[in-house]
Amino acid sequence: MPVEFLTHEQEVKYGKFSEDPSPEQLAKYFWFDDKDKNAIFNHRHDYNRLGFALQLGTVRFLGTFLSSPIKVPANVISYVSQQLKIKPEVVSLYNSEKNTHNHRNEIRQIYEYHDFTSQPFHFRLIRWLYSRAWISAERPSVMFDLATARCVESKILLPGVTTLARLIAQVRDRASIRLWSKLGKLPSNDQLILLENLLETESGNRNTLLDILRQPPTTATPKGLLIAIDRLERLRLLGAMEWNLSGIPVGRLRVLSRYASMARAQTIERMNYERRIATLVSFAITFTISAQDDVIEIMEAIFTNIFRKSDNKGKKNRIRTIKDLDSAARRLREVCSYLLDESISDNNLREVIFTKYPKDILSSSLQMIDRLTKPADISVAHEELFRNYTNIRKILPSLLESLEFKATPSGQQALLSWNFLADSENKKGKAKYADAPLSGLTSTWKKLVLKNSNEKINPCAYTFWTIERMNDALKRHDIYVDKSELYCDPRAQLLQGEEWESVKPHVLRTLDWTSSAVEALKPLADELDRAYRTTSRRWDTNTAVRIENDRLILSPLDKLEEPKSLKKLRKQVQSLLPHIDLPELVLELNSWVPFLDAFTHISESNSRVDDLHISICAVLIARACNIGLEPVVQPGVPALEYDRLTWVEQNYFRTETITQANNILVAYHSKLGLAQILGSGEVASADGLRFVTPSKTINSGPNPKYFGVGRGVTYYNYTSDQFTGLHGIVIPGTIRDSLYLLELVLEQQTELQPKEIMTDTAGYSDIVFGLFGLLGYQFSPRLADIGSSKFWRIDSSADYGALNVISKNKIKTDLIIRYWDDFMRIAGSLMLGTVNPTQLIKALQHGGKPTMLGRAIGELGRIFKTKHNLTYIDDEAYRRKILTQLNRGESRHSLARAVWYGKKGELHQNYREGQEDQLGALGLIVNAIVIWNTRYMESALEVIRDRGNILEYEDIPRLSPLGYEHINIVGKYSFNLSETVANGKLRPLINIEEIQPQQEE
Repeated sequence: MPVEFLTHEQEVKYGKFSEDPSPEQLAKYFWFDDKDKNAIFNHRHDYNRLGFALQLGTVRFLGTFLSSPIKVPANVISYVSQQLKIKPEVVSLYNSEKNTHNHRNEIRQIYEYHDFTSQPFHFRLIRWLYSRAWISAERPSVMFDLATARCVESKILLPGVTTLARLIAQVRDRASIRLWSKLGKLPSNDQLILLENLLETESGNRNTLLDILRQPPTTATPKGLLIAIDRLERLRLLGAMEWNLSGIPVGRLRVLSRYASMARAQTIERMNYERRIATLVSFAITFTISAQDDVIEIMEAIFTNIFRKSDNKGKKNRIRTIKDLDSAARRLREVCSYLLDESISDNNLREVIFTKYPKDILSSSLQMIDRLTKPADISVAHEELFRNYTNIRKILPSLLESLEFKATPSGQQALLSWNFLADSENKKGKAKYADAPLSGLTSTWKKLVLKNSNEKINPCAYTFWTIERMNDALKRHDIYVDKSELYCDPRAQLLQGEEWESVKPHVLRTLDWTSSAVEALKPLADELDRAYRTTSRRWDTNTAVRIENDRLILSPLDKLEEPKSLKKLRKQVQSLLPHIDLPELVLELNSWVPFLDAFTHISESNSRVDDLHISICAVLIARACNIGLEPVVQPGVPALEYDRLTWVEQNYFRTETITQANNILVAYHSKLGLAQILGSGEVASADGLRFVTPSKTINSGPNPKYFGVGRGVTYYNYTSDQFTGLHGIVIPGTIRDSLYLLELVLEQQTELQPKEIMTDTAGYSDIVFGLFGLLGYQFSPRLADIGSSKFWRIDSSADYGALNVISKNKIKTDLIIRYWDDFMRIAGSLMLGTVNPTQLIKALQHGGKPTMLGRAIGELGRIFKTKHNLTYIDDEAYRRKILTQLNRGESRHSLARAVWYGKKGELHQNYREGQEDQLGALGLIVNAIVIWNTRYMESALEVIRDRGNILEYEDIPRLSPLGYEHINIVGKYSFNLSETVANGKLRPLINIEEIQPQQEE
């Protein structure tokens, strides 16, 4: 494996002071205790003492000694000299090479530092590296940073940069060869032939079988389902589901399969035999699993649509025929009035009625009512539903044969009916439904399934009853399949047995919980009681809230007025910002922080070419602006040729490279002075951005409010209070946000780790409150209707004054105590990433009816929710803080819409991975704009201040780096930078002469 994988930033920082240590770092590495001072003051002369101390702090901080030990940042010399009460200028006298060498040896001996090659420390490091390389899918540059930190921690002196890089490359090569060997032994000889045939072209088709099989289905129709089933069966022929994968790390397998999903068949064919087979084996495993998930996803969508459309058609038909029904009913009403008229004799009754309404008209009216009405206990639009039976029969046999489901105890009855349908496919005769399981048959369905009183089963009705139950159980995860990512049983992924017991102490310590539920509840109860009493004490002075008819009413926030000083400052800052084209902005930002280096070749080889950063920038612009490659192609410019850009797009753009680049930008931005004024990084919000998807894709959903007559997706993104985007996931349609919120928060990988999360009303539920509380997050949703929210208490006898009226609900602490161990296991599983948060929440909510465990988590959540609600009604600053953060997310969406201007703002990717990659590129470009703006706004504020203007400090946090009037986003794509800017210098601000000194009032 090539060793030239290090980024420019890593090479610059390695074993050197790349920047001044922070105050925290100075205190951690350059503060000396009594033992240190004894060693320091054991030397004669202040310059020797200061030099020795600098070398000691340096080796602690960097993990190595400097060739010139006094070439350290000035703040280090100042900090150490003040601590030792030595004049800093004497450091220049510390220039004896012999003393320097002797001091190094003394530090090694006293503090037990070891050379890189010393045993057994070198062996232990290699073993540790090999374990990480085998288990995880970390990139070599990440492993390099981890290995550096490990050496510093283990007091192993860092070697040369190429020595460590070469060791990591060798270790990764060994791990890869082992992985290839283990994967290569899984298939039989016949299966090996089938795998090799994947690289061959089919007759009459230019594509290889590999190309055909890795194309996911795009339509949720019966025809699309049959195509998906056929793809699944072809993948199953490779035999991947028969292989024993124990001992093979999932992360490494996914990385290898991702390469197989993107690389050209010809590239795979040119690999050596072991790597080629391993790549194809990984493809067979992961794509068989994903193909099975695709089939179930399409099945679920088809079944859901059939019931939804049937119900809608039933309602429309009822509305359309209401006039005929009214007319017939009015006739029969008049007939009934004759029956009740005692002045008409019984002998003349029929004559009077038939004189008014002849027999045939009354008969017609009765038939009309019979046809247009249904019994009160029949809630299924069965007539419209049963018209789909022919279409269902076209796909059902293939479905029943291709999928093998399992069930939790709650899903056993549904699975029993489904399996009966599968078995009945091989039966013939009128009695094949005679022994059909009917357990759980509701009264509504009973009238449809059982014909008359002879208990004869209606196959059509029985099929749809089974489908409805199966679909509901599948959504609740009571029905699941083994070896699935989307439809597995999340409860089985929770930490269990010895595995849980081994990590339990770490989980409890990290999350600051105790294993005793009673002990854990006591501080929570005290905090809730204090929140009640604080709110009650301030109730009479809180003019924004009142109680009417036992219902809480909270007045909306008044608009926050903008002082003249803020308006003036905002205008001045905007006027100073240089005008720039979007590509130049990206390239200039890359000269400050080389985030484009994070885009590495998919093969992990060092496939770097000249001006690669320009090509990556062009592809980023093409994706983020939704314009395709053509507008950024410049014939005659090697970095911008169409073939070059296509090659870069195929090999460098994927989720992990976009994520890594974004992490670099977020870390850079968080250290800017203005960013720290705008927000602490401790707060973030989540909200959805909607996109219409006109292309056929199974990963979309309807919603007329957002998508009109078409379908679309929601890009659910996570925004920090510093305006940077931390993470985003794609949700089909507009499914309730609260299902995905925890996944969004836990999966983000940036340096910022916000602990207070804000959403709108759609983002919360009691279970979400409980899970966030367990994981140590403060969940702060904006409540659209606080009056409909319940307030809960633990102490039923406590007197909370005016709040007693709304706090009558008692939290069931016994339920919390009973399930506390399960709470900790769930929290640990979520923290360590063994279970998917979204699938877990779906399983706990049980289709809107929480399981007992879900109810218990909800009870805990009510403690956190009530504390939040009390603070929400009591503290206007808290409400405004939430509103401000949500508005920042909305403003960021406006900028994203401006960038995403191509193709009418529609998303044309056909599958989820492509959608996430393209929208990830959009988020990356929006972050680039935010960071560029922040840096230049800092410069503008300095100019304004230097021109004699007094800045009101409270105005600065209300500035926003989301402006784009000065950025040319549309149509002009120049990728040339001046030499000054390319070297990291800022552009000159404009209109500086217009900034006049502030006049004294």
